[in-house]
Amino acid sequence: MIKVLKPGLATSVQDLGREGYYHLGIPPSGALDQYALSAANQLVGNPAGAAALECTLLGPELEFADDALVAVCGAHMTPRVDGVEMHADTAFTVKAGQVLRFDFPKAGARAYLAVAGGIDVPLVLGSRSTYALGALGGFQGRRLVAGDELPVGVASGKSRAGASLPMALRQSLGGEISLRVVPGLYYERLTEAAASSFFAEPWTVGSEADRIGYRFKGGSALSFQPREQPFGAGSDPSNIVDSCYPIGSIQVPAGLEPIVLHRDAVSGGGYAMIGTVISADLDLIGQMQPNQKARFVAVTLEQALEARRSYKKKLSCLSKLFPS
Repeated sequence: MIKVLKPGLATSVQDLGREGYYHLGIPPSGALDQYALSAANQLVGNPAGAAALECTLLGPELEFADDALVAVCGAHMTPRVDGVEMHADTAFTVKAGQVLRFDFPKAGARAYLAVAGGIDVPLVLGSRSTYALGALGGFQGRRLVAGDELPVGVASGKSRAGASLPMALRQSLGGEISLRVVPGLYYERLTEAAASSFFAEPWTVGSEADRIGYRFKGGSALSFQPREQPFGAGSDPSNIVDSCYPIGSIQVPAGLEPIVLHRDAVSGGGYAMIGTVISADLDLIGQMQPNQKARFVAVTLEQALEARRSYKKKLSCLSKLFPS
């Protein structure tokens, strides 16, 4: 059992998500950085999709009731056991009665704390992930609060302290990020100048960024081609008749600030989607801090599929190094 002494800013239980219910309005949820969660789990001998803690910007303070093997991957938030610095991307032991804390992040926004055996909260629709907006899954359907006591499953015993990610499999975080986008859906609704400026100009992550969506600021307002709005669409040119929203899709309400929808996003609505951030780059978005800069880069569907193959190959390397 793990007792939450301080919950941090937005700590929640996440796994790889609950697929198959988006058409019913239930988003996949799950880790915003799927690779980091998978890596942390496999370092401690868990299956890649075991439930772990997603720690956002300000990490939690946790007291362990029993000895545990843990690993932290993702954002560079140095873990400390009773004040002693531990290595990230490496499995280490926390003894019963010891307290685990985190430094402020030097790079990245979300660290993933995996515990051998996984966080043993109930399955809801096949997943232990938290969907806080719907009070679904995770620990009582919400972010953690002080006093929570998290159950831990039975460890596999397939890993030991000191297991570490090779440098080639560690993530590079921080700096200006390039986010690859497949233009489409309603991209043709933009004026030629707006379509050009969207990809040419740098954008900055807004402070409102969360698991539902990342808002970007600082670029030129985007104008849409004038038209007579169809029945059922709003009056603003950025409005459409309600449509489905893919995860990663980009909407620009009133043409002012692009929003990239992420894993807790609603499944549809009335804003035009000018393109979609490719699946291989969604992890990057989850690691972006407020005020960090990004550029959107147009790619073809074929390039997006090749990037997905490369991403899956990287995940496969993890599985071969640390078989669960």
